[in-house]
Amino acid sequence: MKEISHLILIRKAVICFFCLLTLILFLPAAAAQQFEPLEIESAAATHRFQVELALDDESRRRGLMERPSLAPDAGMLFIFEPQRRVAMWMKNTWIPLDMLFIDAAGVIRYIAHKREPHSLDITAAPEPVLAVLEIPGGRAEELGIEVGDRVKHRLLGADPQQ
Repeated sequence: MKEISHLILIRKAVICFFCLLTLILFLPAAAAQQFEPLEIESAAATHRFQVELALDDESRRRGLMERPSLAPDAGMLFIFEPQRRVAMWMKNTWIPLDMLFIDAAGVIRYIAHKREPHSLDITAAPEPVLAVLEIPGGRAEELGIEVGDRVKHRLLGADPQQ
């Protein structure tokens, strides 16, 4: 009986060890890849953000849903290849957002300001775009970001690190 309880303890310890090893090896790499620099050049200044990428259907569907907050210099960049008409909504999104619709050249073509949390209303640009940048609601107006401003990111043909 004593042997069995030792075996169970050893088994649990091995499982815990491998779980911890998995966390140590894979979480930092995943976290490091989640955020990337993005810049918006407006008439007044260059504004820097750290953005998460939504590159596949699942990440675009999930977006910023169920997030309790978003830092002022954070956002999510949705990429839609090829460039096309894009529609967004705020279902299960807890915070107001500005949505910046961006063409393949990195030019902001349309801004939907302060979209209402949980709204099922569809927000769409009047023309095809390659990307949508979601930032905290009211931030675009606060920073003076306008239609025609340029967004720099490696997926929009301009790397802000250069």
